[in-house]
Amino acid sequence: MLQIAFDIGGTFTDFAVRDSETGAVTVWKVPTTPRAPADAVVNSLRKKVSEGGLVAQDVGDALHATTIATNAILERKGSRCALITTRGFRDVLPMGRGKRYDTNNLHLDKPHPLVQRADIFEVTERLAPDGSVVTALDEEETRALVGRLASGGYQAVAVVLLHAYASPAHERRVGEILRQLMPDCMVCLSSDVSPKYREYERASTTVANAYVAPLVDAYLTALTSSLHQLEIGASLSIMQSNGGLVSAELAKTGAIRIVESGPAAGVLMCAEVGREEGFDHVITFDMGGTTAKLGAIDDGVPAVTPTFEVDAVNYKKGSGLPLNITAIELLEIGAGGGSIARSKMGLITIGPDSAGAEPGPVCYGRGGTQPTITDANLVLGYLNPGYFNGGAMNLSEGAAEAIERTIAKPLDLSVEEAAWGIHSVANANMERAMRIVSIERGRDPRRYAMVAFGGAGPLHAARLARALEVPRLIIPRGAGVGSALGLLVAKQKIDLAMTSVLRVDERAPAAVAAIFADLEARVREQARLLNRSGRLVIQRSASMHHVGQGYEIRVDLPEGEIGVGYDEAVRAAFYEAYRREYGYNDHEAAIEVTDWYVIATVEDGRTSVPMKLDVPEASGSAVTGERLAYFPEAGGMVPTKIIDRYALRSTDRIVGPALVEERESTTVVLPGDTIAITPAGNLMIEIGAA
Repeated sequence: MLQIAFDIGGTFTDFAVRDSETGAVTVWKVPTTPRAPADAVVNSLRKKVSEGGLVAQDVGDALHATTIATNAILERKGSRCALITTRGFRDVLPMGRGKRYDTNNLHLDKPHPLVQRADIFEVTERLAPDGSVVTALDEEETRALVGRLASGGYQAVAVVLLHAYASPAHERRVGEILRQLMPDCMVCLSSDVSPKYREYERASTTVANAYVAPLVDAYLTALTSSLHQLEIGASLSIMQSNGGLVSAELAKTGAIRIVESGPAAGVLMCAEVGREEGFDHVITFDMGGTTAKLGAIDDGVPAVTPTFEVDAVNYKKGSGLPLNITAIELLEIGAGGGSIARSKMGLITIGPDSAGAEPGPVCYGRGGTQPTITDANLVLGYLNPGYFNGGAMNLSEGAAEAIERTIAKPLDLSVEEAAWGIHSVANANMERAMRIVSIERGRDPRRYAMVAFGGAGPLHAARLARALEVPRLIIPRGAGVGSALGLLVAKQKIDLAMTSVLRVDERAPAAVAAIFADLEARVREQARLLNRSGRLVIQRSASMHHVGQGYEIRVDLPEGEIGVGYDEAVRAAFYEAYRREYGYNDHEAAIEVTDWYVIATVEDGRTSVPMKLDVPEASGSAVTGERLAYFPEAGGMVPTKIIDRYALRSTDRIVGPALVEERESTTVVLPGDTIAITPAGNLMIEIGAA
């Protein structure tokens, strides 16, 4: 059986095909088609089938990471949707949070809601925080409102009533009325999408789901149909932001959960590489054509967060739209290969806007006129213009002229100095982000290895590793298609959450048992809609704090039967997590749980066969020649060894400066760094080892 994995990025679409019996993997990449993202997938697979490189009937699994939901939010091209809320709470979304994400900015831009105030409507009802009814739902008023909405051209309606996390009865009744009177409209209830307290975050998440759900539904339906037309009858699984796969049907109902699915898959690949090489603590660095994403793996497990933001202003925390969904924790900045460079007030600035796939960097020769990071890397000699994407693309010579016109002349620099300035500013931006991911969160980068991937990641990783004193840098096999490879090691996963505030004491176990019994029953019901069968492994966790604190920490809870003494086990788990986060404990203060989580993972054995990447045959010396490349520590443009990665042997030890070329990416090796191939086939760079 074959597994096909495809990840649609902002600039390139990456593929990986794996034989589940032998582990053999073939990879390739093609330019993304921004106006119709699925076209790149379908056209490339059709070509492979017609050329005999793929037997459609042998495909048993189709795995997909997509930016469809993310792009709909970023570009404000989602569905026309309305919001129904409790009377008096119409302005929850427009007001947002009072906290300023940039204290000294007098012209602060707040996140723009996905639904306008004119599309927010109120109904008479009210629940207390414990779910008891204060004011009954006025059904006659609700029917009249829905009757008006039916003529408004809405594709989706979000329903977010006050304290619905405690009792969904009113929301469910509003949903029933909507489905009766607007049968063609998609209905999203906050008690289904985000049954957690804090009304702004709950409303933001539910509205975002309604905003993207019709688009995701149509996209996945069309993609499934196109695959079937190619006689690929495999079930389609979609990567979620939590690092797990779900069926396309489940992805349609929880569309907001597939935001940032590609980056999540890449982190899974990094965790797998870390296990191969014996590193439990890894900093992940993914640099593609549009953005750079940085994350961390501790004790072999990717760091996760119960909430994150999308469409942040200049990538600052607190400036985006909050989403109450479990996600692999990543810090994203506008520094991809296609990020545009400019001169501004005597300085070089990068991004956050990108040239994308159309027109792309100037050197792509597709009409781009503004220089990008990729153009700078070409001018610096890091890229081989005749071997970009394995020779599938030839890079043009317009990059130098664009850099000279827009950067070098205004700043009175040579072209090489301007290109180096672009490269350095991009590195500085990513270094700051990497310090946030590591040092500011209590991680000592000197105790971590770095795994770099993405088409542009290996070009910049060595300087970042050196700046943070990371001792070892790993460039995995197929680094340029890392997220597609991550899909192949992903497992089917469902996570559910709910709010139920509970004091941790000797009376807690009975209530905890009831909460988890409900969550686990619901997660098992959803698991029936997954594409795979196997043993269901359930993990429990909770958001906890000391009574009186405003925010919580996520704590993994003990497995097994919940009975007498479970409160002590929960308390011990909290103390350990709190000490790890803050460095001390207060054993006198009472502890409270606010949110409860279960994660169900299908263990079916499909990822147990090691992957063997199919690479071109190579013979002779790994050093294939030299070209001039820019290394300021070596004197500027200096003759630099060109290394064929596929010809490297386990006995080879090469000291930089060097450029290691492979089909999907190029690795820059700095002077004094040493490279070698590990038994697993990964490129290991010892930073400053020479």
